Amino acid sequence: MHTEASEPRASGGSRLERAVVLELLSDDGEQRRSLAQLREELNAAANELDAAVGALHAAGVLCLEGDLTWAAPAARRLDELELIAI
Repeated sequence: MHTEASEPRASGGSRLERAVVLELLSDDGEQRRSLAQLREELNAAANELDAAVGALHAAGVLCLEGDLTWAAPAARRLDELELIAI
């Protein structure tokens, strides 16, 4: 759940990319998220989130359709195999 903070919870580069992947793989039942939801949940700047999502999409880690994004099947399978950990 989103909490207020003065600093972004995850900002910039690979740290934000990791946060996006973990958020999309979270067990809250909602597999697809809008970019606005991700910005709010991760307390991320729009330009930084767009860059992170773009890089992850280009690498095939997540799917992107319009304003919606979700973990790619391969990323979800790696998570099921417990190969993705914090």
